[in-house]
Amino acid sequence: MNIADALPTFVAESVELLREMEASLLECARGGASPEAINLIFRSAHTIKGSSGLFGLEPIVSFVHVLETALDQVRLGRLELSADLVTLLLRCKDHTEALVSHYGGAVDAPPDAALAAQGTRLLEAVHGLTGVGAAPAPASAATPAPSAAGAQVWQLEVRFGPDVLRGGMDPLGFIRYLQNLGDITRLEVLAQQLPALADFDPESCYLGFDLTLRTDADRARIEAVFEFVREDCTLTLTPVAAATPAAAPAACAGPAGAAASPAPARAARLAHEAAAAGRFLRVDAGKLDDLITRVGELIIAAAGATVLARRAKSDDLTESMSSVTALVEQVREYALQLRMVKIGGTFARFERVVHDVAGELGKEIRLVIRGEDTELDKTVVERIGDPLTHLVRNAIDHGIEPLEVRTARGKPAAGTVTLNAFHDSGSIVIECSDDGGGLQRERILAKALGRGLIAAGQELSEEETFALIFEPGFSTADNVTNLSGRGVGMDVVKRNIVALRGSVGLASIEGKGTTVTVRLPLTLAIINGFHVAVGRSSFILPLEAIEECVEFFPEPGRDIINLRGQALPFVRLRELLGIRGPLKQRQSVVVVRHAGAHVGLVVEELLGELQTVIKPLGKAFRRSDCISGSSVLGSGEVALILDVAAVVRRAASRGQQVTELTA
Repeated sequence: MNIADALPTFVAESVELLREMEASLLECARGGASPEAINLIFRSAHTIKGSSGLFGLEPIVSFVHVLETALDQVRLGRLELSADLVTLLLRCKDHTEALVSHYGGAVDAPPDAALAAQGTRLLEAVHGLTGVGAAPAPASAATPAPSAAGAQVWQLEVRFGPDVLRGGMDPLGFIRYLQNLGDITRLEVLAQQLPALADFDPESCYLGFDLTLRTDADRARIEAVFEFVREDCTLTLTPVAAATPAAAPAACAGPAGAAASPAPARAARLAHEAAAAGRFLRVDAGKLDDLITRVGELIIAAAGATVLARRAKSDDLTESMSSVTALVEQVREYALQLRMVKIGGTFARFERVVHDVAGELGKEIRLVIRGEDTELDKTVVERIGDPLTHLVRNAIDHGIEPLEVRTARGKPAAGTVTLNAFHDSGSIVIECSDDGGGLQRERILAKALGRGLIAAGQELSEEETFALIFEPGFSTADNVTNLSGRGVGMDVVKRNIVALRGSVGLASIEGKGTTVTVRLPLTLAIINGFHVAVGRSSFILPLEAIEECVEFFPEPGRDIINLRGQALPFVRLRELLGIRGPLKQRQSVVVVRHAGAHVGLVVEELLGELQTVIKPLGKAFRRSDCISGSSVLGSGEVALILDVAAVVRRAASRGQQVTELTA
């Protein structure tokens, strides 16, 4: 096994295990210290330690070994998993993740002095709280040789099964790990049942080892080295002073030369895990990005070929291109599905944010998560993490009142922060709400007046007042703390969300709470669009936001039309976007919806559905709040993608009442 090739997999799997460990620790902090959660935490630490040993990453092995020992004491009921211990273990988890990340980029370089010193301090804290471990050496130091007084000499004979290499294991890795336990004084390589050269399979393992190990480790710890190949090796472990070999546990080995049979329950679990693993394939994210780019170019090329087929007036060619276009659409759907991930993983990480921030502020906070199965593009998920972190921290710091205030208002002692996600009109909506004190409108206006953001006597609507929160440097905090008060945060939130072609809004009721609503596109790459034209300009509307198309019959002197007995406000795109040129006689209305509101967009041509590859905007359009992107059509013409949410807001700001239509 090539270490450089296998290391990224080790890092990815270790990060997943650490996240599971963190989630279980937070569950224990909330009073859910169940045996299942404690066992999961222990197994995660044990697996990371074992995997690190196979790569010879001694700083991780020595650090996690102490955690594993402490967790084993908790698992056996000899040590209480107190709130202080949970907090300390969370810090140790962070340090382990830092070590794993370090070796992900430099497997041969020891951690720097600062990282090693941090590990030493944490191990000292673990020893002080649990009594586990001794005063540790720096994390980068090698394991000291066992003392002569407590050392035991063991003879090990291990014979690996033929599928060890296929399972991703390196036989030499086990030998390197044994060196961490003591001194190998003799090593003999056993070549067993070698086939003829013509029948030799380079993916099969034919090796075994016979060695002598001098160590102060006990039998269980030596046997644990082979935890990952217990079902694919035979192991004989004999104290040198003993007269007869001591058999290893049945799960690991039987008599020499005979493979052990796992217990039925364990065998069933292993079979289930193997079947599940076979359904998934880990793919580099960069390859997915390249695939989406190629699919986008394929869509543009197919659209261009379709245009040429129509111009050629060849029925056979047009029909053939229709089949190609249908297949391209299927490829596009499958490719986008590969990038779609559930937002629940992102939401779950805020359990730690809530735990740490609430502890720092001395507040009791409960995090409620809804809509965790909602899917969106992985790129959006990656880039929404920081804005959501700001929102959650603000909800805890600014939103949730101190205990005495909540008690006086008749509220529960524990404040609630809720994260909710759902799909709406081709977008994903994420809500971050709290049941705190809400925003004080007069206080915001006073701060804005003092900073010169508004003029004296200027009248602002509630929405305009709350929008001041997103101004750079704006803060209503009286004191500067580690969390807030410097006026940095909400402006960054808005800037990052707008960069994702999204929007952010805020609603609040004083004394009741605040809700921040973030609306984002499902994907940043390709969308299903509807092609319209105004004059000589082409536009794309997201297909999911469109309700219907009707002919335009305006009521004289009013910016509304009668749509089956209900008033529908409309916006003339020609006027909104300043499009010049002769007006065509026949016009249509595209009825779009956004957050429950409906508006008609007056256009001059309906050109049909098409798949749209989103291209970034040029500098000339970056300040246009009604344009969210651009696309290249099959004819080579550039079309602008309209931001439906911005258009609806523009309609409302012009004094038009957007309405909720009934079916």
